[in-house]
Amino acid sequence: MLTFTRNITPHVNKELDLAAAAKRANKPEQEFKHLENAHVLGQESTYQHTKVHCLMLMWGLRQLNGREVLGQLFRIIGASTKTAFGLVPSGNTGGSNISPFAKLPLSAEHQQTILKAKQTQS
Repeated sequence: MLTFTRNITPHVNKELDLAAAAKRANKPEQEFKHLENAHVLGQESTYQHTKVHCLMLMWGLRQLNGREVLGQLFRIIGASTKTAFGLVPSGNTGGSNISPFAKLPLSAEHQQTILKAKQTQS
């Protein structure tokens, strides 16, 4: 496992755990917000990036949101084939409500977490 992926995984998993809790509480908007946070944190890891888009696809299916489903199918292909080449727009939240090519500002917390995960690479 690549060092960044190993270092960022606990942070991504924390957001995914919060998303799962929101799902159990029947709070789909809150669930998706945590999926977006997981996306921002993990999008430089092919594994985490693709995994989060798959979870967003499942969210779209549960919500009967055709736009989200189609958007996530496109993004899964992109995440699985482009991430390793660094072709990810920083800060992008990953939902189909945002262009897959748009860069967005990182929150200070996300920026610090990502930088720390990168700094501890070998």
